[in-house]
Amino acid sequence: MSEELVTYEVSDGIATIALNRPEVANAQNPQLLRRLDECWTAAADDQDVRVIVLRGNGKHFSAGHDLSASADRDPAQKWTVSEVYEYETQHYIGYSLKWRNVPKPSIAAVQGACIAGGLLLAWPCDLIVAADNAKFSDPVVTMGIGGVEYHGHTWELGARLAKEILFTGRPITAAEALQVGMVNRVVPLAELESATRQLAAEIAQKHPFALRMAKRAVNQTLDIQGFTTAVQAVFDVHSLGHGHAISESGSPALAGLAGMKKSIAAK
Repeated sequence: MSEELVTYEVSDGIATIALNRPEVANAQNPQLLRRLDECWTAAADDQDVRVIVLRGNGKHFSAGHDLSASADRDPAQKWTVSEVYEYETQHYIGYSLKWRNVPKPSIAAVQGACIAGGLLLAWPCDLIVAADNAKFSDPVVTMGIGGVEYHGHTWELGARLAKEILFTGRPITAAEALQVGMVNRVVPLAELESATRQLAAEIAQKHPFALRMAKRAVNQTLDIQGFTTAVQAVFDVHSLGHGHAISESGSPALAGLAGMKKSIAAK
């Protein structure tokens, strides 16, 4: 069943990983995340793969975490702070940092909604091609937590815009994301797949070791500037938010966004 949640295929040196829960806007349950990690690992290990493309089937790239199934457990069972920390360490920041550091170029193709946990899938990719209808948001401050399991916000958007989208929860459009450098290209929705494939094919012609070293050069520069250390530190701040919510409500979040995500998925 997990293979149906994320599909994987390799052609002409390009591995295409596709989120395949379009009926729930590719919301991420634990099974999807584990299958997604399996696909990333397969692409990393396959010597025939030069470039990795990540996309979402259906109208939306991803509505983020599936709040109806956040872990393999009885929904009525109370969380502890340590359980939340361990779960998110593996499934959220752990996977995102791992995918970021896969030594092959990766491209995210994003259409429609990319919400909260969706950013944890797109931001680790080296390049992002956005459809002109793409919208990026992290509205989970509404839940009484920081929404920053993988705090790419400041790095991707700059401090002022990062604060604005976290404080207000408003989405930024593909055009705005292009303006601030968060995405590489914006294309018509109908051309998203072909444009992404064309870019991947162009990159796949380069020598794989040269690509690996070019990626390492940029990532290492960001790390010297403090990227990974900052992301890990902010994850602990985010976890404090969960601890606060658990102390007040017994739940990792003070309020839910399920209704909001269903509304977005229906559009």
